[in-house]
Amino acid sequence: MIQNQERYIIICYSTSEMLKADGLLRSMEIKTELVPTPSEFGEICSTSIAISGEDRDFALKLLIEHPLGYKEIHRYQSRKMEGLIRSLKTNRITALFREIIGKIEQGKTPTKGEITYLLKTENQGEIEAIFNAADRMRKEIVGDVVEIRGAIEFSNYCRKSCNYCGIRKGCEETQRYRMSQEEILAEVHKLHAMGLKTVILQSGEDDYYTAEMLVKIIKRIKIETGMKITLSIGELSREQYQTLREAGANHFLLKIETTNREIFNFIHPDDDFDHRVQCQKWLRELGYVNGSGNMIGLPGQRPEDIAEDILYFKEMGIHMIGIGPFIPAKGTPFETCARGSVDMTLRAVAVTRLICKNVFLPATTALASIDPDGQSKALKAGANTIMLISTPMKYRSNYQIYSNKNMIDLASAFKAVEDAGRKLPKYLNIIPEEAV
Repeated sequence: MIQNQERYIIICYSTSEMLKADGLLRSMEIKTELVPTPSEFGEICSTSIAISGEDRDFALKLLIEHPLGYKEIHRYQSRKMEGLIRSLKTNRITALFREIIGKIEQGKTPTKGEITYLLKTENQGEIEAIFNAADRMRKEIVGDVVEIRGAIEFSNYCRKSCNYCGIRKGCEETQRYRMSQEEILAEVHKLHAMGLKTVILQSGEDDYYTAEMLVKIIKRIKIETGMKITLSIGELSREQYQTLREAGANHFLLKIETTNREIFNFIHPDDDFDHRVQCQKWLRELGYVNGSGNMIGLPGQRPEDIAEDILYFKEMGIHMIGIGPFIPAKGTPFETCARGSVDMTLRAVAVTRLICKNVFLPATTALASIDPDGQSKALKAGANTIMLISTPMKYRSNYQIYSNKNMIDLASAFKAVEDAGRKLPKYLNIIPEEAV
């Protein structure tokens, strides 16, 4: 990894131009990393090329000689948050907490041990300060508008046997279904009519849908609506990811769930941790807006593991981070396990905002499933996105990754936004009164 203190970031006019510039620099043996653009230099979820300071002049010369959409270059400095320490009630916090907040104020990344402290502290003054700081960072970096997206769960078939998942292979509680291309497009058009700008196509790892089939769906969505497309369909080959990217897919969500290898292997008996990480790297290399996330409260999980997850999101350059509580599903090996804590999930959301800064953080459906006010609480803790469940009614109850899933609709999303004192996006073609 290129060290923060010697990094420069190269910003291009588009993702395709950024990938071409990255390819040129790599061909000249310049070490590069694709990273989320700091908020002071670009929009949320845009990507820049990071290089070391010693390569700056040579890289700039190459970019001038080969016009590839290069826009500007800046010394990389993580976002500073002036005044964080001044806002603390010093009689209610420890010296260590003050030191950690000081690092965040200066744009430095706390250590794993320091992040763990933020997750574990029982000092009420410090807990209050964590949420206040995260909410302030959210406001200054991504603003008050809550992004609204729609998810279509188009298949609940899966070739994997993840121990926590209600659509795992062999789960007899699940009535299986697959949506046709026309069914998928019909739901996409409903979302487009609402004014939504992004559709999420989510499924189990279902080999029935070949890359060729998915390409046809992606191209139709682009031609007929122009919407951005997020895919959440699991582990594929690099070639398949590239094919779908070139067809028009913009974002990809592939959750790591946990960076603790022992827990990962326990919950994913037929997955490989290193391959999951490699898939995430391929997605980054191919210019996807890269999504990941974790579950809070997995069997055997400690705050130290969550801290490691947050550092993984930071170092991998993840743009979208979904953090939700573990909820057991009927008919799975984890059916009788205790569910995750709402409080720890909210704490993880807040700390992730403080560490990762210019990213999308959803107020997850899982939170709303165990706490009716979970989404508004997450929005107050630093989250800035809500995902609607847009699967046709006849299929919804069968996409139960966990039991008693809350089917988030526009009315509940509007309520969460209002309760959190946040704003709806102007692109919506429907007002709250019409959603009831």
